[in-house]
Amino acid sequence: MARFIDELKRTHHDAELRAEHIGQTVVLFGWCASYRDHGGCVFVDLRDREGITQLVFDPDLKGQGDGPITAHRGAQALRSEWVIGIRGVVLSRGTNKNARLGTGDIEVHVVELEVFNKSDTPPFEIVDKLDTSEEKRLQYRYLDLRRAPLQKTLRVRHRIHQETRSYFDTQGFLELETPVLVKYTPGGARNFLVPSRMSPGKFYALAESPQLFKQLYMVAGFEKYFQIVKCFRDEDLRVDRQPEFTQIDVEMSFVNQDDVFRVMEGLIFRIWNVVLGIDLHTLYPTGRFPQMPFTESMERYGNDKPDVRFGLPHTDLTSLVAEHQGGGVPLFKAVADKLAGGRTELSDIVKGIVIPSQYASKISRADLEKLEEYVKGMGSKGLARAKVDGDGGWVQSPLAKTITSSLRLAINAAMGAKEGDLLFFQFGKASTVQTVMANLRVHLAKKLGLIPEVGHGGKFEFLWVVNPPLFEYDEEHKTWAAAHHAFTRPHDDCVDLLETDPSRVLCYRYDLVLNGFEIGGGSIRLHNPDVQARVFRALGISDEEARQKFGFLLDALRFGAPPHGGIAIGMDRLAMLLSGADSLRDVIPFPKTQKGTDLMTDAPGRVSPEQLVELRVKVIDLP
Repeated sequence: MARFIDELKRTHHDAELRAEHIGQTVVLFGWCASYRDHGGCVFVDLRDREGITQLVFDPDLKGQGDGPITAHRGAQALRSEWVIGIRGVVLSRGTNKNARLGTGDIEVHVVELEVFNKSDTPPFEIVDKLDTSEEKRLQYRYLDLRRAPLQKTLRVRHRIHQETRSYFDTQGFLELETPVLVKYTPGGARNFLVPSRMSPGKFYALAESPQLFKQLYMVAGFEKYFQIVKCFRDEDLRVDRQPEFTQIDVEMSFVNQDDVFRVMEGLIFRIWNVVLGIDLHTLYPTGRFPQMPFTESMERYGNDKPDVRFGLPHTDLTSLVAEHQGGGVPLFKAVADKLAGGRTELSDIVKGIVIPSQYASKISRADLEKLEEYVKGMGSKGLARAKVDGDGGWVQSPLAKTITSSLRLAINAAMGAKEGDLLFFQFGKASTVQTVMANLRVHLAKKLGLIPEVGHGGKFEFLWVVNPPLFEYDEEHKTWAAAHHAFTRPHDDCVDLLETDPSRVLCYRYDLVLNGFEIGGGSIRLHNPDVQARVFRALGISDEEARQKFGFLLDALRFGAPPHGGIAIGMDRLAMLLSGADSLRDVIPFPKTQKGTDLMTDAPGRVSPEQLVELRVKVIDLP
């Protein structure tokens, strides 16, 4: 190997050679992606991270002495995924060009070959598209990462990192680090706990976010902070969640909500331009993203991260059903009776969605049965439906038998329903109805081809969801809880409601949504100690409990804390949406499964009894 690498340095990557290089002598390194012995010549596709070049081992190559013969003899032993280096001459493919490859006009005829390392037969083929199970690919992740699609997504991730750092540097931000081992503070996401050997019986927590520390940077006077940081949350997993994840974390002093938006919009515009070559000014000429109040988002779409690439909004029919006292529908009447004493945050609700006739005609009876099972899987009792006829009547619906004409016509008018339209309804507990209707809307959009099943489809719809409630009611404990965290600043005109009506307190919290995914969220923070104390009291947190949980931050806020606010952008979700990947696992180099395990390293694993003794920890196996 001394001649290659020591003497013969790589001249090109495997995707660089073109017709203008014909006649040049080159040195290439890489992996044998494919091997074909055609008798007289051996053909090898050589792959590195940049792409593929076809090699030809021709023993009859003229003008190169005995080199081609020796190289050909060595090539006959080559197999898939062997690591090799070659020196050769770039020649034209003539009439056998491959238009699918950037290097398809040329091939390299090998004069000298070096085998750096052999390979066992891989457990799956290293190709762009394969049917191998995800479990097998994760077990051999280092082989999976050789595939071009995954290498492409990680290059996207790299570019996001670089552009983020460059952008914030030009905006006057400082990249500062925060601790990973921190004190456990209840109230947010579940923490991973780390036992301390030096303090037996005590535990660190892995930081779920740098929230408290970035606020301390503002108290310290740094004014503009950012960090690309690892965070850890011990939560149930899903397609867009991992136990360890990366976020672009930002905090600023002397800003309001709009100042935060402008900075982050500048970052997003830059990333889209550099990574995808898309100038978002063609979609948003002012350089600003639209904003939608939280209440509107919940009413029209059922959640606070609506996909607005398509229509199919919800219509809240609760007040209408109450006004008509159920309109002859027993299930509607049950809702109306509960509302007789006035509507509260715990009231049952009724919502509907219209499927326009051009789409309704594509939904078969079998499809309707599948939709029924789909909503039941989310806790719904079923899917009430009706089809509108020419006179505004309802057909193909059990509701049609009893509903009064006045309520039916009122619902048609409220929903804008026309002949041939299909109506779906949900009613009952608000949280269940909102979840079912939000997911049903997206499910139908995919089924009807309004959005792609996976990926962005070349369409990017950004949205700021703003002005949510500061509190949410905890039904289990019958008390108010912080919807985000206890340090979010309420609107000035809502401060006097803290003691009298917490349900109406709105706050300066915001989420950046893209195509139905929350890619970032943050808030303007509470820096006023008096208002902070009132928020704690509304949450039922005593002064003693507040000091126990957040004492060091509360102390810091008393020493001249400036007005400040910030946001965190999910790096993994951003990379997933930019690359059109199926899940976060496709954009994280070494991800965990949905059960939080690493199939490659077999983590988490058991440790020795001696280690547990050293940590003063006992493992209890439950039945």
